[in-house]
Amino acid sequence: MTVFELALRSMRQNVKHYYLYFFALIFSMSLFFVFSSLQHDQQVQSMLESSDKFLVAFQSAAILLIVIIVIFTISSNQIFLRRRSREIGLYQLIGLSKGWVARYLIIENVLLGFAALIAGIICGALVSRLFVLILMKLLRLDGMPAIDFSLPAAFDTAIVFVLVVVITSVQMIIMIYRSTLLNLFQADQQPDLSSRPPSILTAIYAVLGIVLLGYGYELSGRMVDEQLVLNALLVLASTITGTYILFRVTITGCFFWLRKRKNGHLGLYNSLSLAPLMHRMKGNANSLTLITILSALTITLVTMAYSVYYSAEQDTRMAMPYDFSFENRQLDAQSFTTELEREGINFSYLPIEAVRTTGVILNPLDKSSHIERNLLWLPAEQLLGTGKKLSVPPHGEAVEYNASAHTAFDDSDFSKRYPTKIELESNGQTDSYPLKELVVENLVNSDISGNQLLVSENTLREIQDSMSSTAGYERVQLDTYRISDKEELALASSLYQKYNPDEYSTSDFYSQYKQSLEISGLLIFIAAFLGLAFLASTGSILYFKQMTEAEQEKQSFRTLRQLGFDEKMIMKGIAQKQVVVFLLPLFIGMLHSFFAIKAASFIIISDITIPTVISIGAYTSIYVLFALFTLDYYRKIVRNAML
Repeated sequence: MTVFELALRSMRQNVKHYYLYFFALIFSMSLFFVFSSLQHDQQVQSMLESSDKFLVAFQSAAILLIVIIVIFTISSNQIFLRRRSREIGLYQLIGLSKGWVARYLIIENVLLGFAALIAGIICGALVSRLFVLILMKLLRLDGMPAIDFSLPAAFDTAIVFVLVVVITSVQMIIMIYRSTLLNLFQADQQPDLSSRPPSILTAIYAVLGIVLLGYGYELSGRMVDEQLVLNALLVLASTITGTYILFRVTITGCFFWLRKRKNGHLGLYNSLSLAPLMHRMKGNANSLTLITILSALTITLVTMAYSVYYSAEQDTRMAMPYDFSFENRQLDAQSFTTELEREGINFSYLPIEAVRTTGVILNPLDKSSHIERNLLWLPAEQLLGTGKKLSVPPHGEAVEYNASAHTAFDDSDFSKRYPTKIELESNGQTDSYPLKELVVENLVNSDISGNQLLVSENTLREIQDSMSSTAGYERVQLDTYRISDKEELALASSLYQKYNPDEYSTSDFYSQYKQSLEISGLLIFIAAFLGLAFLASTGSILYFKQMTEAEQEKQSFRTLRQLGFDEKMIMKGIAQKQVVVFLLPLFIGMLHSFFAIKAASFIIISDITIPTVISIGAYTSIYVLFALFTLDYYRKIVRNAML
């Protein structure tokens, strides 16, 4: 019998031992096929105005997805090899060389992988249209996706398949040549339970893990400054290292401390939950650290992406308070008004007379800074006609409005910068105007040049009189429009485009909102897709590991059943263990993501509370589902322990 024939026979007779690894390969291949088919889908690309950005975003995400797939398959293959270690040892025990065993496993791996590739492409093709439809709904595009098969996506998936097979084959070869017969026959047994109690050095390491996490959290709250990149690297390094020490040393030490307090009398439930965790925590530290960091990354990415999408309309409205505006183009404004009336579009019109000058806004944090900039002075009394809730500043005072203030790489604590003063120079004299505060929104559309300053009409006339003869002075006539019915915005925007002086500019609310929706919709789709990959990978790794541990503990369950303990009592202790195994890395990951989201919230104008709650809730629900699957598998093992 040849090696190839033996591999086929072994696969037929040991299907139940292969299904975990086979599932991992099918899932990986189908996931990448779906993503690649979206990348090559011409129908979706034609619906987006910025297809170049679309492709770049998908290509970047595809690289990250490949990394996820490689990590997932390596972890699954490691568990798979551990479960088959006795079989590998038997081959060597009967006289077969390590080279023969390596060829046998590689042939088997290629056959399994090829079958998984075909199954993954078929599964991916069946659900790819569903993901296209989801993307279209996120972008609020009409129509139904066409049903077709993407050959380029199948080719890309085949390349990833070759990469995965090569990596897993190398992993198998390393395992065979590094393992001794004794290691192979003991690999699937429970670990030695004679763990040593923690020492003074262990206690120091345990405290160090908590200190590193605390330092990372503290630094994340002040990382946005001129050393942003360095601070971000320090936060990542301290958080990852602290998490590893936490699982490897700190939590294990806490378990030992708890056992010591109970004088070794753990009882049934703690013996089924605390004892296995205590003795396996060090061995599982790498995987639990990886799962925690991936969970934190996933929750952060999905939350930030959903926040951008969730607040797209509100953020755009803060930057573009008027649907349309014209600056010093009265003839265009009249023509546009005529066209709106001809089309029967209801609108409100408000002209605003403003002044633009040059001046200096003093920075209390840097008194040597005197940067001259354009200042747009807007009369409060006229703006009140739009229904804005404004307070008219006292005579001689101003209030600055800037919707993008929080997104600037600057000191976000505005109380340190305000109040301050505005200095205007005219005829050799310097006039100062108190600038009381900064409001994070715009008074007029963001395409209007100049820092937007709200003043009373008396103050505006005073500035006109003093600055009219200076360079940079300009009277500004703004013609602003608001459309009453949102359904008519698209038509009004198409009419407005012919008056747009720059064909590449999006200077009206609807165009800006549509562009923001496309970008944020694409962002949340990619983040959610990668989040699904992260979640399925980490959840499956934990599930596979717990299945292996359940098989190892089968004899213990049989002994407990023989002593008279029923299934319900045993499952209660197992449930306590699964709460720690699944929810502990999830909780720590959520804690990491909380500080990460807080650190990155400067790029989001609107409140991110609701997106954060929804993202964490969805992630937790799916993670709990994996825990329930694990409990169901344990229940079957316990129920059949006496058979």
